[in-house]
Amino acid sequence: MTQAMDERAVAAPMTEPTQPSQRASLPRQQTVAETPVAESAPVGRRPRLLVLDGLRLGAALMVVAYHLVGDRIGVWQPSAATAFGPLHSVATYGFLGVQLFFVISGFVICMSAWGRSVGDFFVSRVVRLYPAYWFAVLVTAGVLVAVPRGADLKVRDVLGNLTMMQEFLGIRHLDLSYWTLTVEMIFYILFAGLVARGLTYRAVVAFCAIWTVASLIVPKFGNQGLTNVVAAGYSSYFIAGIALYLIHRFGQNLLLWSIIGLSWLISITRLPGLAQARDVSFVPTAVIVTGFFLVMAAVALNLFSWVKWRWVATAGAMTYPLYLIHQTVGLAVIERLQAHLSPWLLITALVASLLVAAWLIHRFVERPAARWMKRQLSDSLRQLRTTR
Repeated sequence: MTQAMDERAVAAPMTEPTQPSQRASLPRQQTVAETPVAESAPVGRRPRLLVLDGLRLGAALMVVAYHLVGDRIGVWQPSAATAFGPLHSVATYGFLGVQLFFVISGFVICMSAWGRSVGDFFVSRVVRLYPAYWFAVLVTAGVLVAVPRGADLKVRDVLGNLTMMQEFLGIRHLDLSYWTLTVEMIFYILFAGLVARGLTYRAVVAFCAIWTVASLIVPKFGNQGLTNVVAAGYSSYFIAGIALYLIHRFGQNLLLWSIIGLSWLISITRLPGLAQARDVSFVPTAVIVTGFFLVMAAVALNLFSWVKWRWVATAGAMTYPLYLIHQTVGLAVIERLQAHLSPWLLITALVASLLVAAWLIHRFVERPAARWMKRQLSDSLRQLRTTR
């Protein structure tokens, strides 16, 4: 997710000017040992990949459609299927937007972390994730007080959710969409170990290989805690995203396409259980996920360089706040207003309002808070490095 890409930068540092372009110099038959790597700090930045912003918004809108139009909890009366007909059937596949988020996250986190220290990586993640999230948790808590759903809201629930570690603390998610943030956090922690060592082509390829093997083997021990630690159910999406970024940065070769192909196969073989759990058909699910891999492969090969509309960056910036607030707030609004408005008018007005709210959160909460936090945390890191 969230997502999330530093996402806001969506830019990759270039290698030192004395080194030839990796993309141009990498022969197809070159082995991993011969592959050039970027060992030094970056001196420039590549153009922002605006298409990723558009894809993120598309993924978020898929999830919004799943929760508000797909409606698997029965908030629409008499039913969402009656209210929306074929659109409801399409929206039931919107949960797959999360899978697209994870592929994008692997791509962009590898991109934004290249050339950074682990401290800088930590700061970038904190200022990216927490400001909008804290605001969303407070809004969600307020909505749950006004329109209760499920168990009574406790102060402990709110405080635990503010840490973003509620799942590790055994505290329920105030908004069920927050579960993806736990998966993202596991990815960040694992990748931070690699960042601390220093990102190079060889190290990242090794990381992909080790994580793939761990994700296949660890579940066989029957320990759910360890399985969660390696994010076994979702690691293949992050790994594919990482390998796709390596193609974007260094050029394509058989090894990287093999990593992506294996990740796709692992993802597809795990989809039947997910499709059954979501009560949807496997074939459309597999087609959609395959489409995600193909689109991201096109991004890696720079086939979307023609996307240059600056408004797409703004749309991408709205994605994270939209994801955080849409479910609890949206369902509460539907419960209260569906008796007074037609379903189509209500859902149109609701989604438009959520988009406006997401932009306002980004503009007046996320951006100023992130700037202040980045300045404070960066100063703290400098003090930590210089104080003995």
